[in-house]
Amino acid sequence: MRIRLLVFAQYRDLLGRDEFDLEVPAGSTAAGALAYLRAQEPRMQQLPPLPALAVNRVYADAQKVLEEGDELALLPPVAGG
Repeated sequence: MRIRLLVFAQYRDLLGRDEFDLEVPAGSTAAGALAYLRAQEPRMQQLPPLPALAVNRVYADAQKVLEEGDELALLPPVAGG
């Protein structure tokens, strides 16, 4: 199944682009898609174990089951002051 992956800040720097389509197995969770991405792209091993995630522009739990055409965003940590 195809999803749209959006990446920001240091994640974009690691991949050299900010969005792309990703083929993942049907029924994948957000965490499963992230694991699949890590296996396909060694540079992504530098990600924290579980970055903040959003599915279709809504913060999502790692166990959220993805559907064809979903948009998965990897959100970097944010610091404030």
